[in-house]
Amino acid sequence: MVLDAQPDIEVIGEAGDGVQALERLRTVSADVVLMDVRMPRMDGIEATRRITAGAGRAGGGRAGAGSADGGSAGGEGPKVIILTTFDLDEYAFAAIKAGAAGFLLKDAGPPQLIEAIRAVHSGDAVVAPSTTRRLLDRFAVHLPDAERRASGALATLTGREGEVLRLVARGMSNAEIAARLHVSEATVKTHMGRILMKLNLRDRVQAVVFAYETGLVKTGQIGDDE
Repeated sequence: MVLDAQPDIEVIGEAGDGVQALERLRTVSADVVLMDVRMPRMDGIEATRRITAGAGRAGGGRAGAGSADGGSAGGEGPKVIILTTFDLDEYAFAAIKAGAAGFLLKDAGPPQLIEAIRAVHSGDAVVAPSTTRRLLDRFAVHLPDAERRASGALATLTGREGEVLRLVARGMSNAEIAARLHVSEATVKTHMGRILMKLNLRDRVQAVVFAYETGLVKTGQIGDDE
């Protein structure tokens, strides 16, 4: 009801589990899927992995739900937002690695949910700084040895691109980064696009994960360091 009340959002499907969500996505064209982590038959991690890999993709675009909601943009598959109860769902990090465009805690209010759907639909990702810090601090022990992977990948970035990636990993928005670096938002978006292309990353969320995996940013460093 909350989502359908928005003039720019239409709920075009719902599903009770991951299997049903994939089946529904074969018949409707969703832009955004709100995915629960814990569901019967197929959990949200596996469902997210399959969705981002192109499974169950219909041919058009709009908005969808199951524990899925959202329509589809530019021929790409739907983007997934994970809904998780942090203290219980320790698979949120794995779900992001599987290709989710963001995550929200289940106690997020309607305004945050609506804002997240719009942000993901527009090509951004939902990475709340406080939630990112808590998740990455908790899962840091599971991250691979960064030093073995860092040098080659990071060497492809210019100094400014590395700086932008660091600020993104600290949870800053494009507008905040632009203000910090005294450049336009369009310039920040251009840098971000080049970063994703050079590092072969899907979106902003994966960029944050990469920054932590490679040691570019350490857990506990989110926020202003100046």
